[in-house]
Amino acid sequence: MRSASAASQWDKLGARLRAQGLAWALGAAVVMLQYPLWLGEGGWLKVRAHAQEIAAQQALNRRLQTRNASLLAELGDLKQGRDAVEERARNELGMIAADEWFVRVVTAQSPQAKKTHE
Repeated sequence: MRSASAASQWDKLGARLRAQGLAWALGAAVVMLQYPLWLGEGGWLKVRAHAQEIAAQQALNRRLQTRNASLLAELGDLKQGRDAVEERARNELGMIAADEWFVRVVTAQSPQAKKTHE
């Protein structure tokens, strides 16, 4: 009788292990299916990081397009006439035309202001 009872206990233990094993196997399958979604080559985390990189690059591109447009406008001004060339020469190089006078106006500083600058 004891052998029948022992066999019955072994059967129950085997059934319980099979049920737990099945649960563990299903859990492992779910984890293995989720891994590529979150951490894989085209996973959610990498897609999000790439989306941020794309947004930063698009912002940079917008700034550069604005700068390029202003440079193209300035280039058009330089190609069209002498006024733009003269303006740049005066501002950047300090050039003066032959029939012009250069007058520099310097504001007077108070004695206290001179002491603070020295």
